[in-house]
Amino acid sequence: MKQKSRSILLIYTGGTIGMVNDPVTGLLKPLDFDHILNQIPELYQFDCRIDTLTFDPVVDSSEIQPDFWLRLGSMIEEYYNVYDGFVILHGTDTMAYTASALSFLLQDLQKPVILTGSQLPIGTLRTDGKENLISSIEIAASVDEHGQPMVPEVSIYFEYKLFRGNRTTKFSAETFNAFVSPNYPLLAETGVHIHYNRNAVRKTDPTKKLRLITNLDTRVMFLKIFPGLFSQIIGEITRIPSLKAIIIETYGTGNAPTSPDFLSLLKNFVDNEGIILNISQCRAGSVDMDQYETGHKLKEVGVIGGKDMTYEAALTKLMFILGLDISTNEKKNMLQKSICGEMCE
Repeated sequence: MKQKSRSILLIYTGGTIGMVNDPVTGLLKPLDFDHILNQIPELYQFDCRIDTLTFDPVVDSSEIQPDFWLRLGSMIEEYYNVYDGFVILHGTDTMAYTASALSFLLQDLQKPVILTGSQLPIGTLRTDGKENLISSIEIAASVDEHGQPMVPEVSIYFEYKLFRGNRTTKFSAETFNAFVSPNYPLLAETGVHIHYNRNAVRKTDPTKKLRLITNLDTRVMFLKIFPGLFSQIIGEITRIPSLKAIIIETYGTGNAPTSPDFLSLLKNFVDNEGIILNISQCRAGSVDMDQYETGHKLKEVGVIGGKDMTYEAALTKLMFILGLDISTNEKKNMLQKSICGEMCE
């Protein structure tokens, strides 16, 4: 029997893709992924070995917590030298958060880690799950003319498109085209052939070994700016004793109210070793606090511009950096630099 040339580990964590209808109750229940080949016989045609690993119990996408990201990262580290690539089946609601988190946790990654899922269960007639799964496995197993992985980074595959994981956000709960990457080009697109955008794929250093980060600091909060935002609420938030960082979602290119009370509250938080990261409420475009006076005043009180990061990347990057044993100034400097392609240079 011919030996398979590549090996892929398929990790089922939960989500719609792995659900099937129980013939007795009519309710959706998790599929036994040990029998995935029986559900999708097309997988037999791949010239690669596909092994499966299932979370027990499976985790609903809305229940995802940072300890789940650490557990998933540990799984990949454990099997890193056994498999050529990894495909993770995940619920769509928090998929972009998990992809962003893994991009920071899996430092010096040299192999594909592709997250995918579906809007309809894999056992339904019109499911999008089969194509998403089949193409994810094919991409994870693909190599270039030098035998190196085509996409050695954390990515999301959905509806014929491969996105950089930490540049992706969920856009629609109703359509198969559920994800977008407004500030970064596609890594690949599938059709009759798979077209790779090699210039967009991260360059790796094959001499480096995978390093798993095992500490995340979750003492972070989002603050969305809106007309009529009550100053007392901002005051209560900035005075939370254990809070280490605030992500403020501002207007346009990073603009917010310039009332003295508002700016004073932000300045006091920064002066007490707090970090404030500014990202835009707009999905496309970048924060530039030097463009308008309203943004520049935020910069003057110590707010850091998050450039074109998604809110998923901003959150997980902050958790990653806060967990490092470095000074506050070093953390602020790291925030302003791209670590794994999550923001423009």
